[in-house]
Amino acid sequence: MSLHHSLWLFMAIHAVGLAVWLTISVINNCRAFSGSTAAVGATMSMAPLKQPPNIDTPLLSRAIGSHAFHRMALWVVLALQAVAAVACWTGCWQLLVGGDLDAARPWLNVALSAFTAFLFAMHLGGLWFAYWIRQEGLQLTHIALLVWAVAAFFLFNTTWA
Repeated sequence: MSLHHSLWLFMAIHAVGLAVWLTISVINNCRAFSGSTAAVGATMSMAPLKQPPNIDTPLLSRAIGSHAFHRMALWVVLALQAVAAVACWTGCWQLLVGGDLDAARPWLNVALSAFTAFLFAMHLGGLWFAYWIRQEGLQLTHIALLVWAVAAFFLFNTTWA
């Protein structure tokens, strides 16, 4: 196998893996919308900080208990996830069927931009609602996913050989 083909193979596997991951996240949030809304609501209402032992912080004044706002926040994330998934699959098509990274790159970049946008929405929203205090695993997941998005950007946009 040539170097060119091995690089194409790695990028193709990564692009398809990202597209599948994004698609599953869309499916999961559609299939379990009420559960996902409840999870978003827990963060936005700052419920973990109110569980024993209570953490009394002035940041609790930011809590939003409105289920309508929780649903709206999830709809924003879901819309960005859907854009990311569709753009990523389009980039995969260009890469796999067309064999053309130059044609795939703009679509993959749109996918990564939407991916990064919904991750920042969750990460910065979580930061606003002080999720680092009791939901540190969620915060670390968001950070890891942001690292993945940046790494994928460099993978798809760097000339390797």
